[in-house]
Amino acid sequence: MSRTRALDGLVLAGLVSFPLIAPGYLDLGTRMVILTLAAMSLDLLVGYCGLVTLGHAAFFGVGAYAAGILALRGWAEPVVGLLVGGVAAALLGAVSGAVLLRSRRLTLIMLSLATVLIVQEAANKMGWLTGGADGLQGMVMQPVLGRFAFDLSGRVSYTYAAVVLALGFLVFRAVVDSPFGQSLVGIRENEARMHALGTPVDRRLRTAFVLSAALAGTAGALQAQVSEFVALNAVSVEFSSEILVMLILGGAGRRYGAFLGAPLYVFMQDYLAREDPTNWYLWIGLWLLAIVFVAPGGLTAWIGALARRLRAWQS
Repeated sequence: MSRTRALDGLVLAGLVSFPLIAPGYLDLGTRMVILTLAAMSLDLLVGYCGLVTLGHAAFFGVGAYAAGILALRGWAEPVVGLLVGGVAAALLGAVSGAVLLRSRRLTLIMLSLATVLIVQEAANKMGWLTGGADGLQGMVMQPVLGRFAFDLSGRVSYTYAAVVLALGFLVFRAVVDSPFGQSLVGIRENEARMHALGTPVDRRLRTAFVLSAALAGTAGALQAQVSEFVALNAVSVEFSSEILVMLILGGAGRRYGAFLGAPLYVFMQDYLAREDPTNWYLWIGLWLLAIVFVAPGGLTAWIGALARRLRAWQS
């Protein structure tokens, strides 16, 4: 327990120290923070419930559009928009979860793909509301809490996003450490046995689905507010795949997997796109393949195994 608390503190210390370590990369840091929150929300489903889905961008995008539309309609206070984005995504999660969670494995993946495609096409067709293929633009956000205006340096945006991620992590930690979270792990390991023990499996999975959607929607709302723009690809299958890759890269169900996988993926994406704009997708693919072969359980599992070997060697 003390080791876990120390790692929790290390994660929060990393968020605080980033502006001091890399003051010229705050925009990149803000993107890392937002995608960490999105990957963490997916981890609740993939890592703890064992539900693999490729439709998570639907919740991210709905949260982004909800916050953006609210700002365009005259309510540009960031915290309120954040709550609205999370609630909108949670409602979509409640509705879609009632259908999607009737299935498992390949059928669930197929239905989740259908969900994100439906949401994307709806956003494309409803151009009068969402901006369609041109994206939702023209929003101007008010200062956070009426005091902290978004600046060109990106310091306020990063701080705002980091605080939201820290709060989201506290919620995530409370859920996975609770008896509810432990029951989700039991469902992942042996759903039939949990049914036999009298656990309300369907209700708990639906609850986890809604919580995951709410966190993803909050991340989407955050993205819309700091960029003051919502692109149509925020509700794309490609973006869903990217979030899943970030999580697998860090390690699903590993508590800190999103905190390692998302920043590393964003950093490599930015670095390779600058160094080799023509072939950067090729290099990312090769790099991901190498990591999968070296650390099939994710980088957090690999680091944990390495730490255990070092402790055994020292003893």
